[in-house]
Amino acid sequence: MSPAELHADSIVIDGLIIAKWNRDLFEDMRKGGLTAANCTVSVWEGFQATINNIVASQTLIRENSDLVIPVKTTADIRKAKEQGKTGIIFGFQNAHAFEDQLGYVEIFKQLGVGVVQMCYNTQNLVGTGCYERDGGLSGFGREVVGEMNRVGIMCDLSHVGSKTSEEVILESKKPVCYSHCLPSGLKEHPRNKSDEELKFIADHGGFVGVTMFAPFLAKGIDSTIDDYAEAIEYTMNIVGEDAIGIGTDFTQGHGQDFFEMLTHDKGYARRLTSFGKIINPLGIRTVGEFPNLTETLLKRGHPERVVRKIMGENWVSVLKDVWGE
Repeated sequence: MSPAELHADSIVIDGLIIAKWNRDLFEDMRKGGLTAANCTVSVWEGFQATINNIVASQTLIRENSDLVIPVKTTADIRKAKEQGKTGIIFGFQNAHAFEDQLGYVEIFKQLGVGVVQMCYNTQNLVGTGCYERDGGLSGFGREVVGEMNRVGIMCDLSHVGSKTSEEVILESKKPVCYSHCLPSGLKEHPRNKSDEELKFIADHGGFVGVTMFAPFLAKGIDSTIDDYAEAIEYTMNIVGEDAIGIGTDFTQGHGQDFFEMLTHDKGYARRLTSFGKIINPLGIRTVGEFPNLTETLLKRGHPERVVRKIMGENWVSVLKDVWGE
């Protein structure tokens, strides 16, 4: 197969997109041949604001049903592929929306939430994020992990502190993930994961989605799609070809105000970090350029079988394990 044919034939999954929701994004997803994506509907929001986000997102999906469909099961992912549409998985980047109510976990599952990050950068009732001293998984957090296992929501540890992450990995009876991270072996950064952390999650049946967010890449805004491919390869050498996938962290369509919200605790309080200028790697600036990644991986010598796994098959396998369907 040619690179274009292989991309068109493959299941292509992005494990994390936090781009601006609109028809332009959905059209770009179709241009990029995206089969499904974990799309963020909650970061700092509590229960009610997250419900409002889901209502708005469901409306947008319904109004653009020629391009996208909602995803609650891996069968829905395959359905999206068959229909030539993109499946939308609702995901949280913070467990804050659960507030202190364990029962909210199942409610959100019923609304289509399939992946929840335990903390976003700072402390919450579950545990600690990567930008402050890590107190580990709380007693309530252990209950949340158990309930997420029971109802079938994947635990995401991308922005989570090292100790809390380790304790979630050990506590969970289902595979957990770093949906979007990079190796600190290529660049030291609070958001990147050490070789030991990557090996630990893989050794315990977990999964790693590799991001291309420029501030975490070694060459920053001067990075290219080959630099992104190098990060994928570095990670795959540690976790193996069955535990790796894509999690771009696409933010396209958002302005500076959005990044200010992300980089302040709770969206408004103390500054946690500063990203500076953000430009995605040359060759994959937008979701619509996804086919270039398949071509790049092939050019770098990876067999079709492995490229299919990286581009989406591995995500389907691990999600089926967690979701149970």
